Amino acid sequence: MNTKAMTYIVARNGTWAGCLCLFLLFYYWNQNFLSFGNLRNIGEALSALGVVAIPLALLVIAGGVDLSVGSVASLSGVVGALVMIHTGSPLLGIVSGLSVGVVAGIVNGLLVSYFKFNSIVITLGALSVWGGLALHLTGGRTVAGLPAAFTNLGVIRVAGISLDILILMLAIVYGFVMLGLLPYGRKLRAVGGSNRAAFLMGIPVERVQFLMFVQVGVAASLAGLVLASKLAAATPITGQGMEINALTVVLLGGVAFTGGVGRISGVLAGLFFVGVLRNGLVFMGTSQFLQQILIGLTLIIAVAFDDTVRRFLKNQWDWKKNPAPVVVPVKN
Repeated sequence: MNTKAMTYIVARNGTWAGCLCLFLLFYYWNQNFLSFGNLRNIGEALSALGVVAIPLALLVIAGGVDLSVGSVASLSGVVGALVMIHTGSPLLGIVSGLSVGVVAGIVNGLLVSYFKFNSIVITLGALSVWGGLALHLTGGRTVAGLPAAFTNLGVIRVAGISLDILILMLAIVYGFVMLGLLPYGRKLRAVGGSNRAAFLMGIPVERVQFLMFVQVGVAASLAGLVLASKLAAATPITGQGMEINALTVVLLGGVAFTGGVGRISGVLAGLFFVGVLRNGLVFMGTSQFLQQILIGLTLIIAVAFDDTVRRFLKNQWDWKKNPAPVVVPVKN
């Protein structure tokens, strides 16, 4: 294998390598880091974030972005909790919470996909709208006293695996099927790569992006309900910062912010990287404020890494299929 091939592989799998380095570093600091109980804690802490990050990755690949997922998660948890308390029905509360995500996704999707507004501006405004609505409905207070049938979902285990991890596993399967097994994955890449080219190929560009916004909204709602069930309460700031963390995972996973490029396996690498980093910092006794600083620095590094890898891959031949042509000088 030549140097170019090795460089290509490293560029594509650098996040996994970083993950391994973090594992070794924190294991050296504390050997209990690799215990089964701690690994399970990492998985459970990542469940809500992963449920959002994987659909968000599909949206970014399709050329969009949603910065309102944290506020949607908070509002969904609040609405679901209030409905449960007033009706006594966990099922009705779950349906109401998920409906919030559907509405948020439809609003974002219509404004961005069909009215052609900038997705960053629209979803940044939506972040304030949905977050403000969650605060208004609760008066800034925590909603407690949820039905036991709902809070038990946060502690239930199937074959030793918690329900939130099972939901994360389903989200991972969904991502692999959508992007790798169905023709829809090629449509996402085509739309994210070039709207004009995708349109000329007969791909319904607006509908593809619209559906991606809706599925991100539903995923954010599901994450909000999962958090409410685990905490046995819903707060209007439950999802605060989730959008930054999810975007960090997506970019660390090699998804191009400009769209058209990305892999679910890379997103999983980014997810584990963030989870291992956070858990390891807790093991080291790092303050929550310093953790937030390091997560922000990780986002900056992710953006820089994404841009560097994208430039490299753009300027290199595909060493697997298209070897560089041999130029033979012609004598006059």
